[in-house]
Amino acid sequence: MSLMKKLFLAAAFFMAVGTAAQAFAQEQESYPVWDSIIRKLGRGVSNAAFGIVEFPVQWYEVNFEEGGFAACTYGIFKGISYTVIREVVGVVEVATFLVPLPGCSTEYPDTSAWGYGPILEPEWIITPSQNNYNFVYPETRTMP
Repeated sequence: MSLMKKLFLAAAFFMAVGTAAQAFAQEQESYPVWDSIIRKLGRGVSNAAFGIVEFPVQWYEVNFEEGGFAACTYGIFKGISYTVIREVVGVVEVATFLVPLPGCSTEYPDTSAWGYGPILEPEWIITPSQNNYNFVYPETRTMP
């Protein structure tokens, strides 16, 4: 069997598993299932590709909250560990984007319900509250 046929069969299998798993899930998402699947894939690609950004973000947050000495020691280690965690979660989300996972429900966040929600919080690496110097979200800037 050629490589293309194997890839096509694998893709068809994962699509069938994802669709069947969604049929057995006991929650109703607030937006369509395919939007959730696409969002999960995008979040996974973002986490895997830009996970290294966690290092300066965590370093900056420790510096802001604890001071410079803590940032030079604890901030570096925290940045490295969060980078590794973000990268691994990104790979897991890309690998399982068609399948809902337990404890990832967006509708019932405090339960172990199955869903396509984020594994790691915050969902994205940089949130509007962390948008220093208006780098990612220009609409949150204070000056026109």
